[in-house]
Parts: sequence; structure tokens; C-alpha cells
Amino acid sequence: MGFFDFLKGKEYKEENINADVEESVEKIVRDAVEEIEEETEERVSEEVVTEVVENVTRIEDEVRDSVGKKVSGEECSEDICDFEDETEDEETDESTEMTDFNEEAEIEDIAESNDGNNDADNNTVEQETEEHDEERVEEPKKGFFARLKEGLEKTKKNIFGGIDSVLGGFTKIDDDLFDELEESLIMADLGVETTLKIIENLKKRVKKERAEDPSLIKGMLQDEIAEILSDGAENEFKITPPSVILVIGVNGVGKTTTIGKLAANYKSEGKTVLLAAADTFRAAAIDQLKIWGERSKIDVICHEENSDPAAVVFDAVNAAKSRKTDVLICDTAGRLHNKKNLMEELRKIYRIIEKEYPEAFLETLVVLDGTTGQNALAQAKQFNEVANVTGIILTKLDGTAKGGIAVAIESELDIPVKYIGVGETIDDLQKFDANEFVNALFNIQDTTEE
Repeated sequence: MGFFDFLKGKEYKEENINADVEESVEKIVRDAVEEIEEETEERVSEEVVTEVVENVTRIEDEVRDSVGKKVSGEECSEDICDFEDETEDEETDESTEMTDFNEEAEIEDIAESNDGNNDADNNTVEQETEEHDEERVEEPKKGFFARLKEGLEKTKKNIFGGIDSVLGGFTKIDDDLFDELEESLIMADLGVETTLKIIENLKKRVKKERAEDPSLIKGMLQDEIAEILSDGAENEFKITPPSVILVIGVNGVGKTTTIGKLAANYKSEGKTVLLAAADTFRAAAIDQLKIWGERSKIDVICHEENSDPAAVVFDAVNAAKSRKTDVLICDTAGRLHNKKNLMEELRKIYRIIEKEYPEAFLETLVVLDGTTGQNALAQAKQFNEVANVTGIILTKLDGTAKGGIAVAIESELDIPVKYIGVGETIDDLQKFDANEFVNALFNIQDTTEE
């Protein structure tokens, strides 16, 4: 029996020791190489193939000789024992022989179990599998606060790693401390304007409270950030049927994926949802939205590629009215390289909604990629110039150290962050809660979760 036959789990029999291998080592290796070349689209050199064949052949011969000796009743040599269990040290010759005997018995048991001749072993394996399954079931599912806390870990280190370093280097509060603190906040993507505002407020509070210990600054900074975020989130964001949500954003920020998650979340809340594929100029945008619609069993209104986005919205609005749909979500374009065309396109869409669906509550949400930091802030400013932006959706916060951009957006644009994404699953897109965000950022335990 060959080495590859042994790995494939074939039953071992003494009479097969000297039998010819059905497939040669070279053929098996070359078949594996062909699969690798197909997957990687890279050529494996003939020298590498030859070397692998030689090494595998040598190993196969060694294993065949070793197994043959054991089956014929010969004692296991020291080399073969080392091959079977390299991780265990031989304490005495007697213990080594006992170990070898046990290993042979285990191999025979496993072979019998594979053939269905050892029901007891099968039951034991099934019992162990069930126990592992029970352990997995019993593992508690993390709440959104826990996932948010994990997602903001990089941001927290980015912001407070520098701040702790600054505060630890001073014994008193002075202008030099504020200068270095200002630099740390700017580097943490809070933005220049937001940072200057925070520093000015900190100076006023230090003077008012006559604080002298630098360690007090961290608590004051927490209060400042919490106040900035809370100002834009005084009222919880709620969708009032009938509603039309226009979603805009540049390519690559996760706009269409976010729309799919929003639609699924609204449907899980018991709302009826309809999608409109009005981003007709981006390649595959329509097909991508259709896939999300199929996953959530939500209808998608669409036309052909490069068709008029306003015409798609027109048909979607009329469909939503006739079906009495609670929420219509429109995937619209976001080509900032041509503001004039984008502005005209959005104005046309706004006119259609106001004329055909005046009773609908209208929201315009911009999707921003949290990993882009200050670039996300610049995009939000540009979109705000051409559209009546009512809210921000900040995505990919789990993979970035630039989550401080949420503070900058709230402070500089006075546009509330209404949703944040801290993962890839549908549940990882949730309504933005300023208190939860600050608690996760400052490592404060949320009292709403056990």
C-alpha cells in the first residue's frame, strides 16, 4: 500500500503491502499541480514538480518499509517510533513499547470505525460532536454594544494612545500641554476645526475649575466629545410611513450593500419595503441591488443600464403608492467629479418625488467610508453643496483607526450620523446612538446589556 493510499483512509491489509499503487506518485503530484495552476493562474516550474515527486516517493518508500515491519511482527525500531510520535520523549524502553502497542491498537480501532465495525467508537465520536455543538450553541451572541466596542478599538487606541502619552509627559496644565494635545487630536482625524473648538472649550473649563492635574483633561475631553455627538442626535431617527429615502455616495463606500442591509432591517421591523435601482451608470449596480432584493425577498424596480435615473424613480414612486409601501429606498448616483450633472439629476428626482408623492417623508442619506478619514468629511461637504443631505451613514468603522471622523462630521457640518456599520453582517448596521458610541470609545460599560 502506498503512502497516498494510507492518507486517503483506505483499509490496511497485510496482503496489500507489496501491491502496486493504482496511481503513480508522479501522476498524483502533477494532477495537484494542475489544480494549483488553475486556481493561481501561475505556472509551476518543472524543477519544482520533479523535486516534489522525488521527496514524496522517498517518504512513501520509508513509510511502506516501516509499516511492513510492524505488520510482520517485528519490534518497532527507535526511528519508526520517533516518526509516529515526534512530540513524546521516551522515558524507558518498557514505556516506549507500551506506547507503540497503544498506537497500533488506536490505528486498528480507527480503521474498524471507518468500516462500521465498531459501533461503540462511533457512538463516542457522535457524543463528543454533540457536546462540541452544545458548547457552540451555549456561546452567547454578542450584542451591538459589544461589537461596536470591538469595532472602535483601533479608533480608541489612535485617539487616546496619543492623548495618554501627552498627558503622561506633563506634571501641570500649561500651553505646551494644549499644543501637544491639539496635535494628537488632529492626527486622530477629528479635524482642525473640531480640534480647535475642543481645545478652546478645554481651556475655558480648566480656568473655570482651576484644574492643575493633567490627568483631569481626559475626563473633560470625554465630556466635550459626548456633547458634540449628542447635539446632532437629540431625537432618535425614526422612519414614518410612507417614506422615501434617497441614498447617495461615491463608488466603493459600500452604498449598495448598505441599502440592502437597510432594507432587510426595515423589513424585520414589519415594514413593507421597495427598492429602486436608480444608479444606472455604475457597472453592475443594478445586478448587485437585485441580489440584495432576492436575499430579503424585496422587489426591485429597475430599467436598463445607462437609462434615466429619474425615470426609474418615477416608476418606483408610482409602484410604492399603488402598493401602499411603507419605505421606498432609492439607490442614486454619486459622481462628484461632475457636480453640475449630479445636481441636475438630483433636482429632477426631487421634483418627481414632490409632485408624484407629496405625502411621503423624504430623507437624503450620504454613505461615507469611515476608513478614508478626512476624505469622508470632504465628500460630505461636497454632497451637502448639491443635495439636501439630512443624515450620514458611516460604514467600515470596524476596520479603521479613523472613527474620530464621526465627531468631525457632527461638529463641522451639523449633519447627524444616523447609521453606523461595524461589520459585514446585516446586524452590524445599526442606528447611531451617541451615548453608545462614546461609551464604546471611552471603554465605559453599557448598562443596557448584561
